Amino acid sequence: MITVSGQVRKIPVAVRPTVQAAIKAVKQVAPDAKEIPYQMEAPRSERMMWKVVRYAVDGANVVGIGTFPRHSTIFFYRGRELDDGSGLLQGSGKDTRFVTLRGPKDVDKPAVKRLIQKAFKLTRPV
Repeated sequence: MITVSGQVRKIPVAVRPTVQAAIKAVKQVAPDAKEIPYQMEAPRSERMMWKVVRYAVDGANVVGIGTFPRHSTIFFYRGRELDDGSGLLQGSGKDTRFVTLRGPKDVDKPAVKRLIQKAFKLTRPV
């Protein structure tokens, strides 16, 4: 069984700090979310995302973190429902949207942290 820490150790050094920053940001927002490592090895193609970990609440996936050789991604399973005001969300799939992270500082942007918070609020009725 692959662990999150085991996955992170295998990630290319160039993007590892970004993935670690994204994991930290999600844990700060939702410390009780279930951390589920993807059981995936590094993809053969540079154009395919290496999915590292996802976070779920009550069995529902909320956010995931993946990486490519030169950038990382935080993806939102219900991203279509997020009010993005920032223009950071990308993608046109049925539900999922993502934010491209070029470095750890991108994770620290207030707009990114707000998106993470909003994603978890979608799963918790007020």
